[in-house]
Amino acid sequence: MSRSLRRGALAATAIVISIASLTACGAGNNAQTLGVKPDNAAVTVDDVKIQNALVITQPDATVQGPAVVSATVFNNGSTQQTLDAITLPGTRATVVLKPAEGSGPITVPAGGSVVIGGEGNATATIEDGRLAAKNGDAQEVVFKLSKTGDVGLEAFVVPATSYFKDYGPTEIPKPPAASPTASPTATAGHGAEDGSTATPSGTATPSGTATPSGDASHSSAGH
Repeated sequence: MSRSLRRGALAATAIVISIASLTACGAGNNAQTLGVKPDNAAVTVDDVKIQNALVITQPDATVQGPAVVSATVFNNGSTQQTLDAITLPGTRATVVLKPAEGSGPITVPAGGSVVIGGEGNATATIEDGRLAAKNGDAQEVVFKLSKTGDVGLEAFVVPATSYFKDYGPTEIPKPPAASPTASPTATAGHGAEDGSTATPSGTATPSGTATPSGDASHSSAGH
């Protein structure tokens, strides 16, 4: 084979390898972890990598309700770890963790990963979403793992719309229904504007003297 042909073959091979590498990356964890844009917050500490971390609030900013932390936690070590807590430093927010099945801590298997947020996955719920940062801000989120310890990063705060609607709060409270307004009811003794008090019917005689209705027949019989 001539030198020019050999160079052409090598160049073609390099192009194929580059395309294959890009395809593999697109089909890997970056594209499938949450089904959202892969340029969200990520950090690696020792064997743990946290990717696509977000704080997702109610889709309507005027609605009060929970918010959630959504992320994928990878464990590249040979020993499983548990995610014992998630905190939001600088806020009074409490994050409640729940595994995808059963109860107890969220387990991150050795050589595996766990998705937090979305249907059928583990959840991290901020019970009072008003305590989370405002939409558009970046909020520090700290993941506390049993072996690695604290792993912190800055997560974007976004509403549960568009890319993030399937990973947002699972319980969106409805605005309270307006209570019916009681119609005013006229009561005896309050109808006159001049301050006079209405007299109960059946107790006044034509002469204007109040007479018990039960004595009317006796008075007539006496005359």
